Amino acid sequence: MRLSTVILPIHRWGEGQKVWQRAEDLGFHTAYTYDHLSWRTFRDGPWFGAVPTLTAAATATQSMRLGTLVTSPNFRHPVTLAKELISLDDISRGRVILGIGAGGTGFDATALGQEPWTPRERADRLAEFVPLLDRLLTEDSVSYEGDHYSAHEARNIPGCVQRPRLPFAVAATGPRGLRLAARYGQAWVTTGDPKLYENGTPEQSVQAIRGQAEKLADACAERGRDVQELDKILLTGFTPDRGRPLESLDAFVDFAGRHQELGFTEIVVHWPIPDSDFAADEKIFEQIAMGAAAQLR
Repeated sequence: MRLSTVILPIHRWGEGQKVWQRAEDLGFHTAYTYDHLSWRTFRDGPWFGAVPTLTAAATATQSMRLGTLVTSPNFRHPVTLAKELISLDDISRGRVILGIGAGGTGFDATALGQEPWTPRERADRLAEFVPLLDRLLTEDSVSYEGDHYSAHEARNIPGCVQRPRLPFAVAATGPRGLRLAARYGQAWVTTGDPKLYENGTPEQSVQAIRGQAEKLADACAERGRDVQELDKILLTGFTPDRGRPLESLDAFVDFAGRHQELGFTEIVVHWPIPDSDFAADEKIFEQIAMGAAAQLR
């Protein structure tokens, strides 16, 4: 099992560079950032763009993988996103992974002046966004007319460093999203069942996530694909356990081990942010980063 982290883009780069470099020093497999225009309680504080942040991180690190967790159609278009991703993949020398999902009803959903989309509308857009993005990252020239997106002779030469393209980690729990993960994903992402966050138990959460993983396997079987081909990523902090897995190395190993038994290949923890939902003891966090991987092999 791999251990990764998500670093919120809240730091001016003079400080942020140190955080990303420290993440690499600690041995994290991947460092992700959120691709939002602003987010939750951080709305009225510093918040920087995901792609520029990852570009800077690519020049400040050597081997750690880098990615979004996750990008959505809320304010992105496949044509412009593809160009940015190809550039980022080149600058990072092939270390980029794209986490992608349908998005939600937060600030991103209205920042461009639109009304928030319904869950069905978000799913409709994602179902068109992902296949078009797949083409844009693998073909030199793409023309397309869809219900939501268009491309006219969009050029993407020389393409990605990673072949045939950089990997997609599809965040999904519903049937349409899981089918996209089964067809286009190199990884699948979940945060658990949001309905259990407030009043559920860790045991109920594990059962719900097991059910999600079983539905992913069914979606893969429909396509004649082995579900074992996909990495399975759990983004922590949104299950009933909340911050308890980061209270000690033993607590984290226990938490990760329970999800490793469900087939998860990667656990993602939030880089500590004082006075927030992601507050954690930094010394314990570093102990987990350095010690958990060895215990979970």
